[in-house]
Amino acid sequence: MDAIRKIIHIDMDAFYASVEQRDEPRYRGKPLVVGGLPQQRGVVAAASYEARKFGIHSAMPSRTAYQKCPTLIFVKPRFEVYHAVSRQIREIFHRYTDQVEPLALDEAYLDVTQNKQEKPSATLIAQEIKAQILQETGLTASAGISINKFLAKVASGFDKPNGLYLIPPDAAVAFVETLPIEKFHGIGQVTAARMHELGIHTGKDLKQWTELDLVAQFGKVGHYYYKIARAQDDRPVEPNRIRRSIGAENSFAEDLGDRTTILTELEQIAQLVLQRLTESKATARTLTLKVKYADYQQITRSRTLTTPIQDLETILKLTHELLAITEVDRRNVRLLGITLSNLTPNNSDIHYQQLTLSFKQGFTI
Repeated sequence: MDAIRKIIHIDMDAFYASVEQRDEPRYRGKPLVVGGLPQQRGVVAAASYEARKFGIHSAMPSRTAYQKCPTLIFVKPRFEVYHAVSRQIREIFHRYTDQVEPLALDEAYLDVTQNKQEKPSATLIAQEIKAQILQETGLTASAGISINKFLAKVASGFDKPNGLYLIPPDAAVAFVETLPIEKFHGIGQVTAARMHELGIHTGKDLKQWTELDLVAQFGKVGHYYYKIARAQDDRPVEPNRIRRSIGAENSFAEDLGDRTTILTELEQIAQLVLQRLTESKATARTLTLKVKYADYQQITRSRTLTTPIQDLETILKLTHELLAITEVDRRNVRLLGITLSNLTPNNSDIHYQQLTLSFKQGFTI
């Protein structure tokens, strides 16, 4: 029998916003977002916890955020600072293991089944990492601990901010069965709504479906849904995982039929994609536009350049050209997305996120 893995997911708490509040005392305790200004049709890259109380979240148009909170503070991103802090955090991770898979500047998986300090408890390692991050950066993080990546990722969001949540192996199946489908990592808002239509509201409901039926309903991702409904996830932590694409998309509660509205939405998605490209310190050669029409038919249109794609003007120019060879003028739209691929890294830096504390006894992981 294979040994039980010990996986930690670290997620920095409101990372960009927390860095700004750390560095500027007058921002502390106030609603703040990092992102573009409302009058420039910007988007929110990160929101402080004070801002989240007003319903403000990342990827929200800045204009909408301002309407929700007129006293909101807008701060331009300082990616060089975020990268520097991320390097500090990554160095802390590597004190315990080299099996570190960064997902972003503020987020990473760690496999501590075998670790440099030969500690038997992943929970204690997570507590130490949280304490060292706080001491050395002045920031808090949230940690999820379990036997695989899916469960660790879900757990890290359970006790935010500054939390730590453990899902023991003997509780994993029962935990997933009671988990609302909206809490499943990998199931977005639109997919969750579709699952509700099919009578799937919890992990237990999802578990009733055969793998064949899930694939028939949701495509290849149905294989993944079948496994996670049973608390199974055999994906390894990949220290040298190469990111193949960067993108963002938005599903709309009401279908879009007005071209001006579609262009506005695409501009906001483009800003988010550019932010993620900047975070990754990369350039791209290929842009893909994704459109899902009101009848759920999905199409993509792509273009590859010989020169790097690395600025908003280029992204928008390509997006508008690709939009012109779709049917958005004749058909309503329910989803828009932009993806950049053929990435070339500017350097090898990568990124991270947050941690929390909700401890369960009786399990050494």
